[in-house]
Parts: sequence; C-alpha cells; structure tokens
Amino acid sequence: MKPSTEARPTRPGWFDHPWLSLVLAGLWLLMQQSLSPAHVLWAVVLALLVPRLVHGFLGPGSRVHAAGAVARLCGVVLWDIVVSNLVVARTVLDPRSRPRPGWVPVPLDTRHPTAVALFASIITMTPGTVSCVVDEERGQILVHALDCDDAPAMAAQMKARYEQPLRLIFEGGSA
Repeated sequence: MKPSTEARPTRPGWFDHPWLSLVLAGLWLLMQQSLSPAHVLWAVVLALLVPRLVHGFLGPGSRVHAAGAVARLCGVVLWDIVVSNLVVARTVLDPRSRPRPGWVPVPLDTRHPTAVALFASIITMTPGTVSCVVDEERGQILVHALDCDDAPAMAAQMKARYEQPLRLIFEGGSA
C-alpha cells in the first residue's frame, strides 16, 4: 500500500502563537486590574489554552522577520486613521464638498495570506476606504474610496504605506 501524500493536520503545539498568548495574558491582567497570584495563574492558563483550542481556525503561525517594521507600520496606520477621520469629517460636513467616489484596483505584490489579510484590514480600518474584494486570481484588492480623483496614485500610496512594510514583516528581505 502506498503512503498517502496528503498533508496531515499537524497537532497544535503549546506555543504556536506566542504573540496571541502574550496579548491574551496581558489583556486578562489589564481587565482584572490585579497582579494577584490567582489572576496571573488564570492569565497563564488562558494564554496557553485559548490558542491551542482555536488552532484549527488560526492555522500555522507566521514568522515576523522585521520587528522594528511592525512598530513603524503601527505608527503609520494610527496616523493615517487620525488624518483620514479628519478628512472624511470635513468632506461629509462641508456642504461645498463634492466627493468623487471610485473603485481602486490595488495590485498585490505579496501572496502571503497573513500579509494580504492585514493589508485588506488596514485599508478598511482607514476611514474613507473599504476593501471590498480580495481577488486572488487577478492578484488584487478592489477598494472603494469615498473621494478619489486619481485611482493609480491612491493604489500606489496604499502599496507604499502598507503593503511594502507588510512584505518586509512577513516575507523578510527588502520589500
């Protein structure tokens, strides 16, 4: 009998998602507002059990190649969210504004599933844009923008500000 060539599901390890475990433990302790031994014990138990229980939904962990790029990307995203909130508020509240909604195809240079998911999420979290379709066949994300007069320039800006750092973080090397 021939051995099966199908990939067998891997058994979840205790530390497959260390960042998720750290975040869970930290959030538990923040919610409890205590560092008592009982709360620390519960934080450890949750940090170990929850990622293991939801392993089938999470899939394998992704390796982060550039930790400094993570902090820079977080700063860029937070800044863009604040600025976009102000721009959208001005556009919506100013009776003289004439927004030009449009569809922006953003070609993908990355195929890393976590990078693509985060890229689409960042676009949606930024006010004024919504990622509507991740088209894997065409290798693009279709974005709806509240106000867009130059779709190629907007796509290039999204790629430079978000996709390039995500490629650096998840694929390593130079993005």
